[in-house]
Amino acid sequence: MIQLSGLRKSFGDRVLLDRVSWLISARDRVGLCGPNGSGKTTLLRMLAGLDEPDSGDIVRPSMLTVGYLPQDGLAHSGRTVFDEASLAFAPLLDLKSEMHDIEGRLGDQLIPRAGHDDMLTRYSELQDRFRLSGGYNIELKTATVLNGLGFSQSDFAKPTETFSGGWQMRLALAKLLLGDPHLLLLDEPTNHLDLEARNWLEAYLAAYAHAVIVVSHDRFFLDKVVTRITDLNLRTLTDYHGNYTDYVRERDARMERLRQAKSQQDEEIARVKQFIDRFRYQATKAAQVQSRIKMLEKVVPIEAPPERRRIHFSFPSCVKSGRTILNLRNARKAYGGLVVLNSINLHFERGDRVALVGPNGAGKSTLMRVLSGAEPPDAGERHEGHQLVMQYFAQDEASRLDPTLTVYETLAAGSPDQMVPAIRNILGGFLFSGDDVYKRAGVLSGGERTRLAVARMLLRPSNTLLLDEPTNHLDLDSKEVLLEALEDYGGTLIFVSHDRYFVEKLATKIVEVGHGDAVLFPGTYEEFLWHKTPRAAPVAGESQHHADGARAGDRIASAKPGRARSTVRARTSSNGSRTAQHEARKRERNEERRRRLAVAALRTQIADLESRIAEREQAIRELEAAMVAPGFFADHESAKPLIDRHQALMWEVGDLMHRWEELQVASAATAPLE
Repeated sequence: MIQLSGLRKSFGDRVLLDRVSWLISARDRVGLCGPNGSGKTTLLRMLAGLDEPDSGDIVRPSMLTVGYLPQDGLAHSGRTVFDEASLAFAPLLDLKSEMHDIEGRLGDQLIPRAGHDDMLTRYSELQDRFRLSGGYNIELKTATVLNGLGFSQSDFAKPTETFSGGWQMRLALAKLLLGDPHLLLLDEPTNHLDLEARNWLEAYLAAYAHAVIVVSHDRFFLDKVVTRITDLNLRTLTDYHGNYTDYVRERDARMERLRQAKSQQDEEIARVKQFIDRFRYQATKAAQVQSRIKMLEKVVPIEAPPERRRIHFSFPSCVKSGRTILNLRNARKAYGGLVVLNSINLHFERGDRVALVGPNGAGKSTLMRVLSGAEPPDAGERHEGHQLVMQYFAQDEASRLDPTLTVYETLAAGSPDQMVPAIRNILGGFLFSGDDVYKRAGVLSGGERTRLAVARMLLRPSNTLLLDEPTNHLDLDSKEVLLEALEDYGGTLIFVSHDRYFVEKLATKIVEVGHGDAVLFPGTYEEFLWHKTPRAAPVAGESQHHADGARAGDRIASAKPGRARSTVRARTSSNGSRTAQHEARKRERNEERRRRLAVAALRTQIADLESRIAEREQAIRELEAAMVAPGFFADHESAKPLIDRHQALMWEVGDLMHRWEELQVASAATAPLE
């Protein structure tokens, strides 16, 4: 679909790409990875046609459409959210506008009959094109994508300029997805998304009909979406098939082989140079010396990236807290008339690892501020446990750094003496090396300040950490350093993060925040999602059968516990294998029965939809028969209700057809194997 040949790109004396060749096919799902500053964004901009290569070619098909989402900087104004997102269907909206224009002109009695016939023919052509292109599903598609990306129904009519930068980027992403380009280029699309929106985007991109190239620092997102990783490093592109986890394993093995080859080459070159230096001035060895000099001139040096240093970090020692860490009792927090938290009751104990989840604006940061004591609750109580030593990392923590201190001084200030030797290692793990440690905090970029604030947090003693989005602006390597440090942390951890991999690795409890409430779920995030996912109801009679059996077993066990246990042990010992096979077959039969019932229910819904579609299409045909009758448009007042009814029926049929297609796909996916 798109091919790079001999591509070269540089900025001054810094070469980003050197004689690069690359091929993207029609359904590729590519994750573009590489160190910060390696040129990933530059490559995306060249693929989008926004930048030109210094040399080489980018070959694109003439009809190729490309959609590009930058990291930030997009803003919208002058329209509502829904109208702005609908601009993705601009060609279809133009058709719709022309159709409405013809409908208005058909009632003009001054237009001759031949003109009416021409307009009717044109109207029919436009209507067919509009229907075949999915025009009657515009509103449904737009609402689906906006809802998936976190916009509520009440947001649809709000002016776009009232939304923050993060929501502006969500809107830009919605327009891109609705535009359905042949090549979708996404530069950090999850930066402004909460977990729910990320989960939705993962599923959407996995089913996307065209090619996708994505740059992301979200490891879980890459694992779920891409089927190929392209590593941009050492001015070239290297493809690895599989997801990000596969890539890390293969890349590390490849880098190890490359470093070994470089080491052997360096040793051989050193040996040859030693021979040359030793015998350079001996006439009897002149021919051999010249031969080795020419050999060295032909050697192509192997270039290998520096080995990533592993940071082995231990938190500074701190007193042990009591069993109870924090308690909220009937806590309430409101801002004006907006009640964010209403009668919240939460209890945290030593060693808990709790993730706060919920959509943006649900109140996670407010709850963190109340837990940390940064803001008192308006009502209710907050109690701290015994010997609590807390660190609170706020979303704006980076802005609280002293701009006059250097990077090194920022970490040294307030750190225990025993942690001072670890400062340089920690800074290296967060990409501060060489002279970077002498930069003033005030001249650092937003991402650099965030990395510095996270590093400072790791060096301060505590037995409880409250972290609000600590992974924002961190690259994959820095996230790995932070993740490894927190996995080894012996205290209590309460955090908010929109990085699914981060949450999966750390959280053992989930607090869902939303609608003024905060509900605690024990278990991992995956188990929380399983709990929240609707499941099919049990087959009629089956649940009662199992319940009766369970009650009978309970009665036997309670009446004769010793005998019951010995009987169970004997049967398990003699018939364990047979029982396991029987249970497996029973589960398979039950699962098969559930699938067949689910398919039957879907087919019933499909039949009902087909009947409704047929009724509406018959009504449309009757209206069209009336509309083509001579003199129909002569009386505009009497014709308008029929025209409006026709238009409404067409929209309704479009929505019903879309639902029918969804049910057909679900039926095919659920149908049992014959």
